[in-house]
Amino acid sequence: MNVLSLFDGMSCGRLALERANIPVTKYYASEIDKWATKVSDANYPDIIRLGDINDWKKWDLPKIDLIIAGSPCQGFSFAGKQLAFDDPRSALFFTFLDILNTIKAYNPDVKFMLENVRMKKEHLDVISDKLNVKPAMINSALVSAQNRVRYYWCNWNVEQPDDKGILLKDIIDDSENESIVKDTDRNKRHYRNLDQKSLTCTATMYKGAGNNGMTLIPKKCNQVGIASDIKGNESIKRIYGTDGKSPCLTTMGGGHREPKIAMDKTQYRKLTPLECERLQTVPDNYTNHVSNTQRYKMLGNGWTVDVIAHILRGINGY
Repeated sequence: MNVLSLFDGMSCGRLALERANIPVTKYYASEIDKWATKVSDANYPDIIRLGDINDWKKWDLPKIDLIIAGSPCQGFSFAGKQLAFDDPRSALFFTFLDILNTIKAYNPDVKFMLENVRMKKEHLDVISDKLNVKPAMINSALVSAQNRVRYYWCNWNVEQPDDKGILLKDIIDDSENESIVKDTDRNKRHYRNLDQKSLTCTATMYKGAGNNGMTLIPKKCNQVGIASDIKGNESIKRIYGTDGKSPCLTTMGGGHREPKIAMDKTQYRKLTPLECERLQTVPDNYTNHVSNTQRYKMLGNGWTVDVIAHILRGINGY
């Protein structure tokens, strides 16, 4: 099929199509982040670049069979100011809608998938009404070691994936532990004391029920402590045990305020880019063509590939 990927990022959609065994004739991508594009090009040099989505009326496209998109979420996220469609980034949903409707005029059977974060019901309803489909809510924890709840609007039926039972300990890069635990000044930035005053917790996360509704299920985040630096100063971020799930990755995954993993009962460290790739079910070292800062950013922005592959397998004929 001919595929149009909007807000393509590092081309997790192309990875998912490949993993779902869906053959791609041509893959057209719109993306403006040069680092994400560099990673994407290194892995898929045949991608046809379209540039900025705001220039879409200049695009010369063939018949498109599938449109995939993850429009910017900053305006909808509960972690932000919740400006919704007043945020120019999240207002790009309407650009996606214009492109979809234009392609529908030439191919009424075009398939589409739109992804976005949890948001207020009033904003959710606007998107659903415009697309004339209800979203499925899926937690990436079912297919990975990461709690990551997202909405997916598709014009085909989407069921919940099976729970693979993957835990944080299943994706740990043990070689990184060996290099970090060496007691050197260089590694002390990553090698910190674990304050175990905090108890293990269980967080309630959301699970979708296909297109038929939503339910709630408990997912263990397995908080085992709070961070403190080598001088004993307390940090605001939690430490997670490897017998549970990682919290949702963000674009700041490499920062000192982001979640850490407990190496043992007394020490912790931050997640590595390789481990973040595994949490997103991206192939090892897929992103190693750019700096670690950029790797953390694009992985936080990206899709959980196995979730997308599961959704795409639901298209008739695949």
